This record gives sequence, C-alpha cells and structure tokens, in this order.
Amino acid sequence: MGEPIRVAVVGYGNVGRFAVDAVLEAPDLQLAGVVRRSGERPPGLDATIPVAKDIAELGDVDVALLCAPTRSVPQLAEEYLARGINTVDSYDIHGELVDVKRRLDEVARRHGAVAIVSAGWDPGTDSMIRGLLELMAPRGMTYTNFGPGMSMGHSVAAKAAPGVKDALSLTVPLGQGLHRRMVYIELEEGASFEQAREFILSDPYFKHDDTRVIPVPSVADLIDMGHGVVIERKGVSGRTHNQLFSYTMRINNPALTSQVMVASARATMRQAPGAYTMLEVPIIDYLPGDRDALLRRLV
Repeated sequence: MGEPIRVAVVGYGNVGRFAVDAVLEAPDLQLAGVVRRSGERPPGLDATIPVAKDIAELGDVDVALLCAPTRSVPQLAEEYLARGINTVDSYDIHGELVDVKRRLDEVARRHGAVAIVSAGWDPGTDSMIRGLLELMAPRGMTYTNFGPGMSMGHSVAAKAAPGVKDALSLTVPLGQGLHRRMVYIELEEGASFEQAREFILSDPYFKHDDTRVIPVPSVADLIDMGHGVVIERKGVSGRTHNQLFSYTMRINNPALTSQVMVASARATMRQAPGAYTMLEVPIIDYLPGDRDALLRRLV
C-alpha cells in the first residue's frame, strides 16, 4: 500500500461527525483535519484532530468531503476544485443533479481535479442498484420507496423557512414510488405558522410530493436518524416476463451517507479529471486493496 490519501472533512454537522469516524476507520485514508467556517473546535472532537478555518491550514489535502447543506455544495465544490483538490459531496436535488455535474465537470477538468457528485445513498448507491436492476430486466418498471425515516436534506430545507427555529422532515412511503412528507416545525416566538407553511410547500424539495406541515413544541423530542429504502423492479429479461427484484435496507442516514462519501474519496484518486456521479464510476474503484485480490474475493 502506498501513501495514504489525505482527506479533509468540510463541515461538522450530522454527516461531518460520522465522516470523521469513517475516515479514521479506512485503511488507506488519513484524516487531515476538519474545516469549519468559524474555525472553532466542536465539542466532542478528539483534541488530536486539527480544526481549521481554511483548508490550506491543513497542509496537503487530496480530497475534501463536503459535508455541507445541498444548496451550498455547487459553489463550495467549485472553490475546492479550483485549488486542485478533489471533492466529494452528497448533493440530493435529483432534478438539478445533471446540471450541477456539468458545471463542476468544467471546473474540475480545467484544474486537473476530480469531483464525485451526489455520493450518498440516494442519489448515489441507489442509482447503482437501479442501473443494475435495469440491465437485468431492460423492460419494466422500477419503484423507489423511501422511508419511513428522517430526510436530512428536506429537514435542512424546512429549517430555512422564515420563523422556523428547528424542523424535521419524515418521508413516508405510499408505494409505487409515491411519498408523503411529514414536516414538523418548531417556530420562533411570534412567528407565523402560515408563512412558514407556504414557504415550505413552495420549496422544490416539497412541492412535488404530498406534504403535511405540523407545528410542534419541540423538534428535538422527535429526532430519530433512522431511514431506509425499498427498490422494486418488475420487468422482462429477453422475452421472459415477470422477473421480480427487491432491494431493501434500513439504516442510520448520516452514518451511511458519510461511509459512501469516504468510499468515493478513494474513487476520486482513480479517475481522470472531471465530474462524475457514482453510477459512472467502476464499483471496484470504491474499494480499498489490491485489484486482483478484490477480484479473487468478489467475482
């Protein structure tokens, strides 16, 4: 094994905390440190782990894990790619994903860097599963049913509503790829519930789904970071009908997101400059170890 891949965790929220653990457990990665806008050491972080306001303070960094809210990702990724640092993010607005990838691809190519976009479990590994099911049954229907569980991106979006002190968005599967969003909001004193509700209902995160906004006295009392997905496909292999497939998982949302991001950090070091979704990267590139040994064990 060669020199370890030096990784910085940018942001220390739900995903950032788990990302630190995942980097520390990776056999071929080295944690360069944590980057925070304030530059302040967060409570509970090991005192031996460097904390910086700017990534340049951490020395040479190969990959930056952007553990930041989705809407800040494109600009943040551009800034790091322009420095020649590879980036991994968990951007999760499906309808805008391809446009973001194209935007980052131009910057990455220009500066000889690599970006892996939407490196979470959906988009991300679920996209890989959907692709695998489609190659096995080219004709048919695939349904992705999320939850029930906490959606981090939707919760952050709801928290941005005027007068909202805290928010929790739960995704409830209705079947056949349809979902209900149960959004629980804790309001600032004197804030208008109707104003916050209308803001949330008009947000792209929510406006395409059946969304219920509910005021509560304390969001913290409701938090459970569990989530999950069931992906189902019924299709045709060749001329043979009724091929049935089902993929299920129940997970801690930020822990899995960060683990996938860490695997993607490794994969950035094995790609030509540019921006990629997880679906475009060979699975073996996400795994540590000798390629032939991996093939002998997994094939």
